[in-house]
Amino acid sequence: MPETERMQQIRALLAEDPADPFLRYGLAMEYASQGDEQTAATHFRDLIAASPEYVPAYLMLGQTLVRLGEDDEAKDTLRRGVAAAGKAGNEHAQGEMQALLESLE
Repeated sequence: MPETERMQQIRALLAEDPADPFLRYGLAMEYASQGDEQTAATHFRDLIAASPEYVPAYLMLGQTLVRLGEDDEAKDTLRRGVAAAGKAGNEHAQGEMQALLESLE
């Protein structure tokens, strides 16, 4: 799949600051919006590995994995996300991930 102009812009910004979690999240979301679930999941996984405190990535990876039929990995990701959201005091994200997790169990 050819990269969109937005993907190219995000990659250019990432070249300047490769550790920026917001940019990494944005790139993963671009792949997801283009329907490239596998690549999006890879980027979300990489983001979580590099920035485990970046709570939104857990929900998006969980949802992406569900669409890919990877329910076991989705559940594991959501459990870790619930814990990360709790640690960050993000009750809204924690509730969303908990609800998705419960729907899978």
